[in-house]
Amino acid sequence: MGDRWYQEAVIYCLDIDTYADSNGDGVGDIRGLIGRLDYLARLGVTCLWLHPIHPSPQRDGGYDVTDFYNVDPRLGTLGDFAELLHQAKNKGIQVIIDLVVNHTSDEHPWFQSARSSPDSPYRNWYVWSDEEPPDRHQGMVFPGEQNETWSYDRTARAWYYHRFYKFQPDLNASNPEVRAEIKKIMSFWLQLGVAGFRMDAVPFIIEQTEPGNPDSPKDMDFLTELRQHMQWRRGDAILLAEANVEPDQLPVYFGDSGGSANRIHMLFDFMMNGRLMLALARQDPEPVIEALRDTPALPEGGQWATFLRNHDEIDLSRLTAEQRNQVYEQFGPDEDMRLYGRGIRRRLAPMLGNDRRRIELAYALQFSLRGTPVLRYGEEIGMGEDLSLPGREAIRTPMQWSYKENAGFSTAPPEKLVRPVVDKGEYGYEKVNVTAQRRDPGSLLAWFERMIRTLREAPEIGSGATTHIDVPMPPGVLAHRADGPTGTMVFLHNLGTEDVEVDLSMLAPEADLPIDVLTDRRYDDVGKLDSLKLAGYGYRWIRLCRGKDN
Repeated sequence: MGDRWYQEAVIYCLDIDTYADSNGDGVGDIRGLIGRLDYLARLGVTCLWLHPIHPSPQRDGGYDVTDFYNVDPRLGTLGDFAELLHQAKNKGIQVIIDLVVNHTSDEHPWFQSARSSPDSPYRNWYVWSDEEPPDRHQGMVFPGEQNETWSYDRTARAWYYHRFYKFQPDLNASNPEVRAEIKKIMSFWLQLGVAGFRMDAVPFIIEQTEPGNPDSPKDMDFLTELRQHMQWRRGDAILLAEANVEPDQLPVYFGDSGGSANRIHMLFDFMMNGRLMLALARQDPEPVIEALRDTPALPEGGQWATFLRNHDEIDLSRLTAEQRNQVYEQFGPDEDMRLYGRGIRRRLAPMLGNDRRRIELAYALQFSLRGTPVLRYGEEIGMGEDLSLPGREAIRTPMQWSYKENAGFSTAPPEKLVRPVVDKGEYGYEKVNVTAQRRDPGSLLAWFERMIRTLREAPEIGSGATTHIDVPMPPGVLAHRADGPTGTMVFLHNLGTEDVEVDLSMLAPEADLPIDVLTDRRYDDVGKLDSLKLAGYGYRWIRLCRGKDN
């Protein structure tokens, strides 16, 4: 892969414990994942993002780590993980892992030592206060499930800080020893062969927490340190970060004020995600147009990661209350579909009423926008959620591979599964599974494979410049283009239900044998671009021209 391989990657995110179980204990494992790499290669995946793989009490889906230098024994061994990296590399797939260093589990030996005595060498690895902080009840990440961010520890006889749950005490990133340890953790996994990290909760990692100060300062230079350290260990490794902050704060996560891209390579585009959901709910592209227009300029090498669904709820906190209610009305009308007063805990297919046209439209639009697309496991076959499960677990059910019991995920008795398989209704595994769709050339899975192949032939999308085509359009239609050294692509997406006709003849002088490369149905030839028909919920990806050297 090239030096900036991440700009043209297709990232696929999964939880190992719900993907494929090789030994029949009811928990997915690394060997099971290795056995499915051929499937991922055929799909067109070039980068695997693995959710936490470390030993953990599993009180928060593995985000409560007790050992950063090992693999959860439920999933396998370090040897298994090394084999996964080797086999993935053979298939052209990079692997990145979650770097969860904002906090540890309260069962981590570091914290157990820290709370045991003020003289512990680990005492200052965490954030303590002798007095009850006045902001104790502020800054909760999980409203309704948390009621404080400072908890009193009777053994330590002090208050400790936890931005997340009380069993996840925050590490003190202001401590040079903690910083050195984080770099050591990164070095360990880079040496083993990972291609980088998805950094969890970055704004909190760099927060220099001060008791009583709800707006504690942030040390952006720590990100520069981590980037520099990582690049010396592996030059092509990347940092993909979660930083759901205000738009004007985003550029400093990519680089310093001098314009250097010396911090995070990629950020999840939460702003675009919320606007996409609003656009789909309204059947109006204006929110996406606004997002394209308002996106901060990135330094050279900076990249967005686009997504429709990930491992968490859809976060609508960047929308206004009115906009959020519009999305709720369409996609989360029932209270149990919502989470934390800001999000929706559903997969995309059920949100769109299992309407194949709308599912294709939504993903065709996401994959055509600037940045690198991220795809959640199971979305490629249209899996559904299980709202009977608590919180985020609703969208973390086992992968549905076949008609076999437990969807082919595991041979264990159903009651021993890490999480129940969706087995009822139109999203049950007997109706939605890989085997059934592999046999059907018109399946959603086959469509994803075709769409991703097309994407790989259009590097302008990932590494070029994307702009809205600002000309009069029929209601519901978004027109945008991607330009790069390899040429120009033009995209039409109709978020509305009515068939329309689009005039893009103003682009004719730039055209060189323009041709449709991906469409929802067969259309007449592109011709002079002056009469482009587009069905309701339709889309057309058009190769306008190629670069001089292509």
